[in-house]
Amino acid sequence: MAVERSANREPRIPLTRHRVLQAAVGMADRGGLPSLTMRSLAAEVGVEAMSLYYHVANKDDLLDGVIEVVVGEINDAVREIDGADGEDWKQVVRQRILAARQVLLRHPWAPGVMETRTTSSPLVMRYYDDLLGLLRRGGFSNDLAHHALHVLGSRALGFTQELFEPDDNGGGDGGDGEDAAAMVVQMADQFPNIAGMVMEVSHGDPANTLGWCDNQLEFEFALDLILEGLERRRDALPTGGPGDRASA
Repeated sequence: MAVERSANREPRIPLTRHRVLQAAVGMADRGGLPSLTMRSLAAEVGVEAMSLYYHVANKDDLLDGVIEVVVGEINDAVREIDGADGEDWKQVVRQRILAARQVLLRHPWAPGVMETRTTSSPLVMRYYDDLLGLLRRGGFSNDLAHHALHVLGSRALGFTQELFEPDDNGGGDGGDGEDAAAMVVQMADQFPNIAGMVMEVSHGDPANTLGWCDNQLEFEFALDLILEGLERRRDALPTGGPGDRASA
């Protein structure tokens, strides 16, 4: 009978770093980053907490690892966006950045973790190296491409710190419109220009996107502004000089 029970028992899935990190990403997606502790992660994968340390050395290693998973998803998402034709550089860069953003919208906790990492993983470096290659093939000099990477910043990976991030009681989605209006009135004396803008945009235009804000629309607006400005700078580059433009 002991042999029969052993034969019928489902084989145990080996614990690997990949399995640990995938479970950690899933936990953060469901409950936010505060839900991700070594103890809760151990319970999630069905082991004692000490067993995790064979695969992730500590909490910092765990956070580095979950970013590896997310950036890996980003690289997978952008891999099919072809940038071979340098003339289409702006559209390809735009598509790649918006594809990266779609990944991060599935993992809304990830940008905050990315901003705390002190080193760049090879996967992040691969993403930026591919982006640099697109710019060079699109006619950017190394100098202008360097400036472009700086001005794009974290936006290149699909996120940026928003100007206004009100809480749930501050007029965001699902909030009380009367409360939001009252808040604007209260701040009018101290911040008249901001209050005037909010009142006009949110009430004077029925088709506006300020609710507070449509973050996706604002992200794309700023991205297009950056790419259009970079295009003008690229078009103004001298030709024929060493390193001015990428080699054909």
